[in-house]
Amino acid sequence: MESRNELQREKREERKKRRIRNQIMVYVVMVFLILAVAAGIVFGVNYLLKERTDTGQNGQQTAQDPPSEVSSEGNQSKEELINDLLADEKEITITPEPTPEAVEPTPEERLDEIVDAGIEAMSLEDKVAGLFFVTPEAITDVETAVKAGEGTRDALAQYAVGGLVYFKKNMQSEEQLKEMLSNTKQYANYPVFLAVDEEGGTAARLGSAGIGPKVESAGNIGAVGDPQNAYNAGAAIGAAMAEIGFNVNFAPVADLANVEGSVMEGRSYGADPGSVSDFVVSMMKGLEEQNVTACLKHFPGIGSSVQDTHDGMASSERTEEQFRAEELAVFRAGIEAGAHMIMVGHMAAPGITGDNEPCIFSRHLITDILREEMGYEGVIITDALNMSAISQYYGADEAAIMAILAGCDMLLMPEDFEKAYQGVLQAIADGNISEERINDSLRRIYRIKYADMIVE
Repeated sequence: MESRNELQREKREERKKRRIRNQIMVYVVMVFLILAVAAGIVFGVNYLLKERTDTGQNGQQTAQDPPSEVSSEGNQSKEELINDLLADEKEITITPEPTPEAVEPTPEERLDEIVDAGIEAMSLEDKVAGLFFVTPEAITDVETAVKAGEGTRDALAQYAVGGLVYFKKNMQSEEQLKEMLSNTKQYANYPVFLAVDEEGGTAARLGSAGIGPKVESAGNIGAVGDPQNAYNAGAAIGAAMAEIGFNVNFAPVADLANVEGSVMEGRSYGADPGSVSDFVVSMMKGLEEQNVTACLKHFPGIGSSVQDTHDGMASSERTEEQFRAEELAVFRAGIEAGAHMIMVGHMAAPGITGDNEPCIFSRHLITDILREEMGYEGVIITDALNMSAISQYYGADEAAIMAILAGCDMLLMPEDFEKAYQGVLQAIADGNISEERINDSLRRIYRIKYADMIVE
């Protein structure tokens, strides 16, 4: 079975061929009409000359004959010949071949063309940097970034990262934060994601900094039982984020808190897949309507673990059948509602992946199930790669390469950005990762970034 990426490429090639065929048909018809008109003119001129010659040979007029009279042999004057020819011309009707109508590209096709053109103009170094989602400190080498000046400009010129994520330490005031994000956008050579974790409750960077709205936690919202409250929370958070300059929120949590002592207790909307799906979709819509991209997390669902991947390795004993019936049902609902970004967690889920590796390294889970089986076409991003579940067991370059090979599009906060970045470049040079594989991820990323350039 062909992969979804190959099908998308074939569709783009077919659209290009169709447009070329239409253009060729138009040119052929135009040439035909021009030749037909030219042939008519040549025929008319030859006819006039021939008739004039015949008139001179067969019936010479005498000096006494009026120029316009007809001779005894029935020959016509020059004026009559021209009038007859013009009359004949009026009776001739040339019916040109119908001109094929130009096929107007759909908004989606125009977006594909814009994205492809942008990617084609990028250097390989910029392409690879575009897969990384890092803190501003990771590229500027400052201890705490609270403004974007020449250092940020130089850093973005060297590393055209795809996204920057901010925390409470970066937030001093609303005015300061607005200026920093505005300058960052201006200094970036390409559109850049600017993100924050703003779930609500205690998991709220803006809220805890006294800048954004304070909304209830997912657990409290889910306990009330009204999905409208989740929508309202998403809309309030999204409006505040958009006003400041953010365009991505690493929320909502789509995990189920379905075991006693779940690590997601309080951050999850609950344990029932049906009701949690309603809350997740509602909050996602509230964010998206404010032009903030929502990111559902943490696929395939880490709420069945009691261990925290921030502190070390975590795992779940759930079977594949249990995951499919419950956890995956929530993400499927989000995908059907138009989710643009999904975060994969670090928990090990041997029941569905077949091994004890973190989920971000499972090609079966990410490519076979999420991408192919569930039909997800958006961006897949890793959870933070500096968490102990990854950093204690894998090198920054190793983790980045393994995540890309598994099917992840973006790499969030590697422990050592420079090492991870150089590692991916070297993997491409060694032939272990193809440049086209990088382009596939960039197409998904830039379809989000350039979406506002297309008017339906």
